[in-house]
Amino acid sequence: MQTHTGEKPASCKVLGSSFTRKQNLVIHMRSHTKGKQFPCVVCDSSFTQRKTMLQHLRTHTEEKPYSCEVCGSSFSSKQYLAIHVRTHTGEKPYSCEVCGSSFNRKYNLTIHMRTHTGEKPYPCEICGSSFTQRTSMLQHMRTHTGEKPYSCKVCSSHFTQKKSMLQHMRAHTGEKPYSCEVCGSSFSSKKVLALHMRTHTGEKPYSCEVCGSSFTQRTNMLKHMRTHTGEKPYSCEVCGSSFSSKPYLCIHMRTHTGEKPYSCEVCGSFFTKKRDLVIHMQKHNGEKPYSCEVCGSSFNRKYDLTIHMRTHTGEKPYSCEVCGSSFTQRASMLQHMRTHTGEKPYSCEVCGSSFSSKQYLAIHMRTHTGEKPYSCEVCGSSFTKKQDLIIHMRKHTGEKPYSCEVCGSSSYRKYDLTIHMRTHTGEKPYSCEVCGSSFTMRTSMLQHMRTHTGEKPYSCEVCGCSFTQKINMLRHLQTHTGVKQ
Repeated sequence: MQTHTGEKPASCKVLGSSFTRKQNLVIHMRSHTKGKQFPCVVCDSSFTQRKTMLQHLRTHTEEKPYSCEVCGSSFSSKQYLAIHVRTHTGEKPYSCEVCGSSFNRKYNLTIHMRTHTGEKPYPCEICGSSFTQRTSMLQHMRTHTGEKPYSCKVCSSHFTQKKSMLQHMRAHTGEKPYSCEVCGSSFSSKKVLALHMRTHTGEKPYSCEVCGSSFTQRTNMLKHMRTHTGEKPYSCEVCGSSFSSKPYLCIHMRTHTGEKPYSCEVCGSFFTKKRDLVIHMQKHNGEKPYSCEVCGSSFNRKYDLTIHMRTHTGEKPYSCEVCGSSFTQRASMLQHMRTHTGEKPYSCEVCGSSFSSKQYLAIHMRTHTGEKPYSCEVCGSSFTKKQDLIIHMRKHTGEKPYSCEVCGSSSYRKYDLTIHMRTHTGEKPYSCEVCGSSFTMRTSMLQHMRTHTGEKPYSCEVCGCSFTQKINMLRHLQTHTGVKQ
């Protein structure tokens, strides 16, 4: 029987590698001669060793004859079982001589060493990006080819990586095999658990080089960097809008497809974003977790509290570059900018009317659907806009929050006060283009224009008489009904 003394008498003439057995040298030489004598009968792959070919065949048969005595997991080779057992024993026999990190596989140490050497031996032939691992390069290639070879057997979703598909499957099975030792929370992947642990440790290892903000995830830091660079690399193929992250693009695409994948189990409402559903649910359970320390007002969202606090501080951080007007919210400033540019990017599919904001379009659509989602609990009146309900409620409470500093008159609405103030200032900002007459209100100017055009848009349903103003038509109706409006 041959014994091994550590001596390596068999050497490779190409690389100089040494081997204790001649048979190992023969196998090694096939890597130079490309002598792969053992082909796979299923997929035409070929191998230098018969045992490697047999092990490969198990990827087709899914045979896993080697089982772990601790947890029962099965593996296709004895080698994979030996590596797995180290997760139970904690053994990490391969150590980095540079930083001392230890690994349970020699391959992992080889990959780790590239973080010190900077070596990235696998380049992408399309864009030139380089990778430390061949698998990473092959996965990257799928971003160019669009290939998603791994499919979910439950919902037919497709994935570029097998591990992503397996992790997705846990959404169907509910399996969460990774548990937090601090609070007991369970997670579907080891990566998500690692991120969760930072909520306990407070660790934020990724810092912004511009402003110093720290983040628990590298992806969040990279997204944040785009707030400085203005980069929006993800574009909508339908309307051309650009976004700083792929999730934002996916959410935006639902405005085109109409998809609302998140539904409320209480009232059946649908939402395009999961976050919107979470906030909506708080309306049912009455939860308002964010409270103002000044006035005690509570809010569903932290963002709403942040905006509310500006009513106390007077802070208006967003300014219009054209007229200098300031706003508490960026969205309000952007919407205001459209009053200068005249841009109305949101169109009604029914009548073609255009609007400067998505919110105005949603309100307008109710004129077609007849929807009035805001109801008065006192008298039952319904309104298309929440603001109209708030103003209406003041008729019941008698509240008139807008007061004239000149004569003390009070109004339900800020708009009414604005119009009233013109009786003191004499301002008449709306002029007739035909005769030059001026008016305090736009509606009055439009009604006046009908004296020139002869337009009478309001008709009596009884006798067919036409009128320039709705109020005159209603008064006329009294002559038929005898009812005083």
